[in-house]
Amino acid sequence: MTVAAPSANGVSTTSRPAAPRPVPRPPSALELIRSTDRAEAAAPPAAAETVSAAVPVQPPGFSPEQLAALSAPLDRANVRQREQGRGKVAYVEGWFAVAEANRIFGFDGWQRQTIAVRCVAQAERSIGRDQKPGWGVTYTARVRVTVTAGGLTPLIREGSGAGHGIDVDLGQAHESALKEAETDAMKRALMTFGNPFGLALYDKAQRQVSSGVGQGDGPQRPGGQRPPVGRPPAGAPSSPAASAAPTPALSAPAELGQVTLDPETIHHLHSTLRALPRPLLESLTRAFRKRFQVPEDAATIADRITYKCHHDWIEAFLVSHREVLSADQHGPSSR
Repeated sequence: MTVAAPSANGVSTTSRPAAPRPVPRPPSALELIRSTDRAEAAAPPAAAETVSAAVPVQPPGFSPEQLAALSAPLDRANVRQREQGRGKVAYVEGWFAVAEANRIFGFDGWQRQTIAVRCVAQAERSIGRDQKPGWGVTYTARVRVTVTAGGLTPLIREGSGAGHGIDVDLGQAHESALKEAETDAMKRALMTFGNPFGLALYDKAQRQVSSGVGQGDGPQRPGGQRPPVGRPPAGAPSSPAASAAPTPALSAPAELGQVTLDPETIHHLHSTLRALPRPLLESLTRAFRKRFQVPEDAATIADRITYKCHHDWIEAFLVSHREVLSADQHGPSSR
């Protein structure tokens, strides 16, 4: 290829070959690596935030269901009383406090540690009406309870308690006193988390103790415990949008049976059961106790009918025995 060389007066006079264009060289591997590093360094901060936001983070604090359970009134059916001095003392049993901690915090959501224990008294004494020779022993203990609440730093509470053991055998007296002291200290530590652990009993007026069905019957046994409370799901995003959205009370279809019945529905069920023929009512009661593990020492099942699963089971039972109901309603003349 040639180009014209302009003269002084603008007229082209001669031509010369044009210089060849250089052929571009492909980048080396080192250059490629450096260009990639420079591109990553120059990436906008928003990109880094997007990447970090995609990593799931445990939401902080208790779930709404846990907060509701901790602030709910203490059911009087779970309160026991004992003679002490010239009066009576209301309390919740140790097994019940542990069961409530497992239900609300989760089996893996709390732990208990005995950090101090001491025998403060041991003496011979007479026991019982026969005045048998025996022993009286007293222990004090301090227990630490650690609870995990979402992504927060574990909550640590401590409580002190005392236990007394009386037995003809000195070893048995020590064992009883030690266990009672540890249980008492644990309950005092758990009490700081709310009414379900006995906080409501420290109010002399007991304004946060319910007076529903089963008042005065004593606490429910472990077989009649309520279902676990929903906890913050591990790995749930903690973005503002996610935290602002309401947390559903039920996370799976299987938990629909754990919906609490409203008072009107419970009253209707009680009325239906009272109207049943006695043989059918006794049959339903036996089957209900077996299905929902109601202990035999419970005087009634009325206070156990609290959830949708109970309602559905009773409805299914009545449907399966509708022929018996129909025959009873029409009387012997219709048979």
